[in-house]
Amino acid sequence: MEEILLVLEERLEKTFSVLKENYASVRAGRANPHILDKVLVDYYGTMSPLNQVGNISVSDAKCLVISPWDVSLLKGIEKAIIASNIGINPTNDGKVIRLVFPDLTEERRRELAKQIKAMSEESKVAARNVRRDAMEALKKLKNNKEISEDECAGVEKDVEKTVSKCIEQIEKCTADKEKEILSV
Repeated sequence: MEEILLVLEERLEKTFSVLKENYASVRAGRANPHILDKVLVDYYGTMSPLNQVGNISVSDAKCLVISPWDVSLLKGIEKAIIASNIGINPTNDGKVIRLVFPDLTEERRRELAKQIKAMSEESKVAARNVRRDAMEALKKLKNNKEISEDECAGVEKDVEKTVSKCIEQIEKCTADKEKEILSV
């Protein structure tokens, strides 16, 4: 039973951390280096994360500067950013690449808010699936007479509490991100 609860908490934590990572990559109108976390660059035949082939810094609230350690990578980095569909065109000056974040329109903000709600819903579904798996494992133990019905009921309540707590965290995180995006 303890093992079931540990696995449950571990999987719920993973679900929440994936949601936070996804939220970090959503463009909120200001320069955020995490938007480039999933961009892969061809580095001498090996696909490498952008943050491993150069330095990414925030020069001001609306501009990211990418300084590759090897200047010959500038074209590859530029192509990778364009191919990643982040909605920003890179500017290459021969030494560094600049990404200037335009102000978000009201329509784009609402679109991003919908995207965030969809991500939140996916996370809640994942949390519910984790709960279902835990409940099935408990039923199996009960049916095999490894635990009593009272023990099973007590652990089921713990499972419900844990999943409810995770869903509350997801909702709070979603509300915070939505507020961040909708504020001008």
